[in-house]
Amino acid sequence: MSPSGPPAPRARARDLGITIGVLPTGPANAITDVPGILVGHSTVWRDEPDPPTGRGVARTGVTAIVPGSAAGVMAEPLGAGVAVLNGAGELTSAIQVRELGWLETPIVLTSTMQVGRAWDGLVELLCEVDPRLGVDNVIIPMVGECDDSWLNDARRTQISADDVRTAVLGAGSVPVAEGAVGAGAGMICFGWKGGVGTASRQVEGGYTVGVLLLTNFGTPPHLTVSGVPVGQTLRPPPRTEEAPEDAGSCIGVVATDAPCVPQDLERLARRVGLGLARAGSVAYNGSGEIFAAFSTVPPGRTPPINDRALDPLFAAVVESAEEAVLNSLTAADTVTGAHGHTVAGLPLEEVQALLRAAGRLSSS
Repeated sequence: MSPSGPPAPRARARDLGITIGVLPTGPANAITDVPGILVGHSTVWRDEPDPPTGRGVARTGVTAIVPGSAAGVMAEPLGAGVAVLNGAGELTSAIQVRELGWLETPIVLTSTMQVGRAWDGLVELLCEVDPRLGVDNVIIPMVGECDDSWLNDARRTQISADDVRTAVLGAGSVPVAEGAVGAGAGMICFGWKGGVGTASRQVEGGYTVGVLLLTNFGTPPHLTVSGVPVGQTLRPPPRTEEAPEDAGSCIGVVATDAPCVPQDLERLARRVGLGLARAGSVAYNGSGEIFAAFSTVPPGRTPPINDRALDPLFAAVVESAEEAVLNSLTAADTVTGAHGHTVAGLPLEEVQALLRAAGRLSSS
């Protein structure tokens, strides 16, 4: 890892022979397998003197999930739902989603103490996209956060409106960068370097479900990979100091092209928590596990699926969320950041050896 920039992404879970669940993945095994979904990042990585001459050490950024385009989702909001497993965190506009059942902006993820700047940057960008915004109507952007202050100097102004602009306008379909990128630059998962992870599943009816996570939760002994409690055997992660174990959070975003009503989308969002639990999460008191789900089919355009058709979608969310956790870990490498803290990347060969011994590693 070079101090001048973020580490290059490593492998994805399936590249290592780790297979999660039974449902088939989408072509890219990412949230962008849902038609129209784009993902963009802006990674803020700097090493400057302490103020007043600089902004200190930054290991942070912005990640954007864009349904189609910013103009499109504002003009025709999408059905959405939100769910909270543990509420020590923030997802703006969640109250409106619960009341009205729609998503009207791209979703932006960032650092806890940068939510206001991300909100402002998104509002500024959307006002440029729609000159009548703020005149004919107003919007409430969706911004989610996790705490990266172990590696990032969170007391300083680190992100800007330009970072939000880069993430939203630079969003693309494939490949989706994972690990220590964008909002994931300073995140920690199960004591190892975490960050951004994504996965997808295809289900009966030709529908696709995709999940993107910002992982910043868990303690080392709880890490579970493909049903194997590797955290109980794996050597503990090396640390310069002992980080608080109950802090953290996980923001989860679910997208699907299945026509679902907001009530059912809330139920889909809730299933992200089951995927986190399969990876070892217990949703500690100080952690915020907050999830949003939306359908790319605008409300009323197509009859919604019936209740019995929801079960495959539920399974798809659980499998995708579990695999997204692992992808955030396997992609991220060691990072040294603020306060002299270092968080090590998950030792991939050791994990593979434990899974091989348990008969849970595929030959592919």
